Amino acid sequence: MSEDLLSGGINMTDSKQLAGLIGPTMVALAVTEVINMDAFANQIAPVVYLNGAILFVAGLAIVRAHNLWTWRWPVLTTLTGWVVLIGGLWRMAMPDAPQAADYVVTYVVLAAIGAIGAILSVKAYGLKVSEEPSDV
Repeated sequence: MSEDLLSGGINMTDSKQLAGLIGPTMVALAVTEVINMDAFANQIAPVVYLNGAILFVAGLAIVRAHNLWTWRWPVLTTLTGWVVLIGGLWRMAMPDAPQAADYVVTYVVLAAIGAIGAILSVKAYGLKVSEEPSDV
């Protein structure tokens, strides 16, 4: 059995590949939603429902591929999948509900999304520090 194996057949490479997709996406979403906050004021229910369906499928895909509960960084991928799945289901069930308003709480949530995205991006693309001494 590989020592790279985390649990349930998921290895660190799988976690890094998913983090490489999810991390930059979360950073881009957080930044562009802050920039376009006024666009959310006049959303119509069919658009909210469609967004929810897309989020639901994306969250389900993440959870199916990476449902790993550990005390290490890959759990951020699993948690992101569950939050996206539940958020998508909420938007599908309540498409007429008010959308994100221009409140401090909205910016705090978007900052958290950006921070988690940054952490996942660093874990996926960051330099791997060698434990062996250099010959230089």
